[in-house]
Amino acid sequence: MNLNNNSGIKPAGKNVLYISIVLTLLFVAWGAVFPGSLERVAGGALNFLTSNFGWLYLSAVFFVLIFVIGIAFSSYGKIKLGRDDEEPEFSTPAWFAMLFTTGMGIGLVFWSIAEPITHFTSPPFGAPGTPGAAELAMRYTFFHWGLHPWAIFALVGMALAYFQFRKGMPALISSVFYPVLGNRIYGPIGQAIDILAVFATVFGLGTSLGLGTMQINTGLTLLYGIPDTNLINILIVVIITTVFTLAAVMGIEKGIKFIANNTVRLALIIMFFLLIFGPTLQIINLLTSTVGDYLQNLIYMSLWTDPIIEGGWISGWTIFYWAWWIAWGPFVGQFIARISRGRTIREFIIGALVAPTAFSFIWLAVFGGTALNLDIFADAGISAAVEENIASALFVTLGNFPLSSLMSFLAIILIAAFFITSADSGTFVVAMLTSGGEQEPVRKLKAAWGILLGGVAAVLLVSGGLGALQTASIASAFPFMLVMLVMCYSLLKAFSQDRV
Repeated sequence: MNLNNNSGIKPAGKNVLYISIVLTLLFVAWGAVFPGSLERVAGGALNFLTSNFGWLYLSAVFFVLIFVIGIAFSSYGKIKLGRDDEEPEFSTPAWFAMLFTTGMGIGLVFWSIAEPITHFTSPPFGAPGTPGAAELAMRYTFFHWGLHPWAIFALVGMALAYFQFRKGMPALISSVFYPVLGNRIYGPIGQAIDILAVFATVFGLGTSLGLGTMQINTGLTLLYGIPDTNLINILIVVIITTVFTLAAVMGIEKGIKFIANNTVRLALIIMFFLLIFGPTLQIINLLTSTVGDYLQNLIYMSLWTDPIIEGGWISGWTIFYWAWWIAWGPFVGQFIARISRGRTIREFIIGALVAPTAFSFIWLAVFGGTALNLDIFADAGISAAVEENIASALFVTLGNFPLSSLMSFLAIILIAAFFITSADSGTFVVAMLTSGGEQEPVRKLKAAWGILLGGVAAVLLVSGGLGALQTASIASAFPFMLVMLVMCYSLLKAFSQDRV
C-alpha cells in the first residue's frame, strides 16, 4: 500500500506515521514473542507509577473536572468551537449517540454487572456481602463511570476543537500547545506529542478489541457451546475488523453515525427489558439513592488515597481506571472534537459531561441493581459466576429472565456494535493524527490502520500477550496526564485573547 507522494499525507504527518507504525510493530512483536517479558516490564512500570504517583493521578483528574466545569460557566463558555456564525454539523440526538458509544459504551456493557458484583464481594472497606457493601459497590461504580472520565474527554475534545475550528490549525494534539510552544509544535517536540497520542490510541483500541473478542466468545460458548479457541477468536476479530474498517472508510456521516444511532437503539431495548421485567421499584430507588450518595461523597472519593499500595484497592480500581481513561483521552477527545464543530464551549462541556453521565447512571442502576437484587434476594449465583469468569456476568444475569436466549443473543450483538463504534472512530482519529491533521484522511490510510488494529488484536490473542500490552498502554498514560495539565494552561492563555 503506497502512502507516499500523492497519499494525502502532509510531510510532518509522514514522520508521525512511520515512527508510529515502527513502534506498533516492535511492541506487538515483543508481546507476541516474549509476552512474559513485556508483562513483567510493563507491570513493574505500572505498579511503580500507581504506588508512587497515585496521588497525582487522583489530583490531576479531579483538577481537570473542576477546570472544565469552571470554563463552562465562565465568560469563555460563550466562545464557539468554529466561526461565530457556524451551526452544529450534527443534530443533538446524533451527537449524544456518537459521544456515548465512542467514549465508553462497550465498557458499560461489560462492567455494569461485573463491577458492582465484584465490589459487593470485595468492597474497599467494610464487610463484604452486606446491604452496606451493595450500596458502596454502586456508589464506586457510578464514580468510576461518571463525571471524571468525561471531564478528561471534554478537556481534550474542547482543546482540539477550539484550535482546529476556531484557529484553523491542523487536527493534531500538538496544535493545542501553540500558545506555549509556538512554531516548535511543527518540529520534533510536536511530533513526539502526536506519536504519544497515536501510541496510546492504537494500543488502547488494540487491547480493547482483543478483550471484546474474548467477551463475545464467552457469550457464544455459554449460549451455543461454540468452543473458545484461537480459531474462533481470530474469526471474530476478522469480522469485527472488516465492519469497523468499512465504517471508518465510509466516513462519519454514512458509517460511524449510522452504527452509533442503531447501537443506542439496541442498548435501550435491552435496558428497558430489564427495567420492565426486573425489580423496577428497587432499580428506581437504587438510582435515586446512589446519585445522592455519589454527589455527597464526590470530593472524598476523588481524593481518597488510603491505601495506595501495590495491589491495594485504590490502585487496582480507581487509579487503574483514571489511567485507562487518560490513555483513551487522545482518541475520544479527537473524535468528539470532530463531531462538535459549531457548538459553544458551554454547550459542548455540559453536553459531554451531563448527557453521557446521566445515561451511564441509569444503565448502571438497571443492570447492576438487577444483578445485586437477584444475588441478594434470589440466590442467583451471579457472584460465583463472576468469580469464575468475569465475562459471564451479563449472560448469567439475563439467564434469570424470560426470553433469555434472545436477549443474550442481542447482548452479543450489542457488545460487537459498541466495539465497532469505538474502533471505527478510533481508526478515523489515528488516520487524522498520522496524516498531518487532515479532517478527512484518505481512505487507504484509514483502511491501513483498521487492518493493523485487527492484526494487533489477533496476534496478541493467539500469543497470550494481550494483558501485557494492555498494562503497557495504561502505563503510557502517565506522560499524557502531564500533557493534559499543560493543555489547561495553554487553553487559558488562548482564551484570554478570545473573549466574546
